[in-house]
Amino acid sequence: MKNKFVAFSAEITAFKPYELNGTGQTDNYLKAVTDIVGQAVLNELLAAYDKLQGITVPEERIERLRGEIFGDEKLGPIARNILKLWYSGIWYELPVEWTDAYGALDNNVTHVIKPESYTEGLLWLAIGANPPGAKAPGYGSWHEPPNIPPVPGMP
Repeated sequence: MKNKFVAFSAEITAFKPYELNGTGQTDNYLKAVTDIVGQAVLNELLAAYDKLQGITVPEERIERLRGEIFGDEKLGPIARNILKLWYSGIWYELPVEWTDAYGALDNNVTHVIKPESYTEGLLWLAIGANPPGAKAPGYGSWHEPPNIPPVPGMP
């Protein structure tokens, strides 16, 4: 289960599995998602992701990921929340339309998963900055703008 969750998370975040594991949040996020949506729904999401494993053409894989997971009424909001969770450390309450269709979930409230989730959010790595109030980069470092690495394939 954990390996599938990390593989799915790596693909949707564009970070390598070792980078996700390096945040120290993998177990916290897997537990949070399981506690919120339930094991059966998470299994359904990961099973849908498993169906894409034989697709090696990047454009087709992206299109199928968008259509079959992110475009799915049930799985899409959960997949988007997992993506946001990795970047921000926050689980965002699922939309009312989702709970109307699939039922209310006891733990489905917007909340920070763990205090360290904020500082370990992928957002900070993605923009090449340190989280304000944590991981101080050093005296006077505020004087220079963040060093944002180029995005592969972008001009």
